[in-house]
Amino acid sequence: MTVLNSCKKDDDDDEFTDHIVQFEVKTTTGGVIRAIVTQVGTTKTDIFDPVGTVWASGEFFVNSGQAQLNLDAKADLPSADSELVVNLWIDGEIVKTQKKIGAGPMVASIDYSFLEL
Repeated sequence: MTVLNSCKKDDDDDEFTDHIVQFEVKTTTGGVIRAIVTQVGTTKTDIFDPVGTVWASGEFFVNSGQAQLNLDAKADLPSADSELVVNLWIDGEIVKTQKKIGAGPMVASIDYSFLEL
């Protein structure tokens, strides 16, 4: 009696991959960014009153096993056509964006999960 056994090599290391991630917040001229909250997995960062009308986190690596990315921003906008825009960049491309238009305090949020891919 001969028994043949064959199995595919496990590729568990390839299940999750590293991605280059960047958070970005922009307002139109005259807008004031009041607060930014970022979250990668369970690590949360709060930023209050950043200088300027554009803020970016800088690029960083995230393993897709982290699952969840969140970006929230609050800004005071001067006029009815003012904009608050939040962008999530992954591997050099904007994968999710939210834009709020109006005057006064505005909040924009992005939630993203690698597990939804």
